[in-house]
Amino acid sequence: MGKKINIYLKEQIKAIEELQKEEEVIQKIFSVLKTARDRNGKIFLMGNGGSASTASHFTADLLKTSILKKEKRFKSICLSDNTPVLLAWSNDSSYDDVFIGQLENFLEKNDVVIGISGSGNSLNVIKAIEFAKKNNNSTISLTGKGGGKLSKISKINLTVKSDDMLTIESIHLLICHTITTLLRKDGEPLFSY
Repeated sequence: MGKKINIYLKEQIKAIEELQKEEEVIQKIFSVLKTARDRNGKIFLMGNGGSASTASHFTADLLKTSILKKEKRFKSICLSDNTPVLLAWSNDSSYDDVFIGQLENFLEKNDVVIGISGSGNSLNVIKAIEFAKKNNNSTISLTGKGGGKLSKISKINLTVKSDDMLTIESIHLLICHTITTLLRKDGEPLFSY
């Protein structure tokens, strides 16, 4: 058992070492989010399964943890969180439309759309990113396993260099926490932890 634990932890370390090479991409994501905040733009996040949890978690960090005393607050919405809306779109249209259907209600100039997908091939996330791109919004994706289609259509993509979905999901959350930390260090946080 101890050997299996050690192997898993080494996979995490390897993924983090690869992530250190993506400093420039993380900086770009940080800049896009900060600009959206300063221009009163909204940030929409989405994903399926574990990626939905990451999208929800990052939304919470943007809405509370990232509050600075002398700066505007983030306006962030997790498109994965409204279960009745997700089920309505799934039932009446298609699961592929659960995110684009919501964006059609809300998306405006200066908004940012973030798609999280371990495979990079989640059709509902791809459709929403394509819609945002068509409307000239900033698009960001967090992917793994080679990036899939999502990595090719997003303006900014960060692909975790791993084929293991659990590692990919762990590193996606680490990326979100890294960006949250950068945002907090950019001013005087309202809350100290």
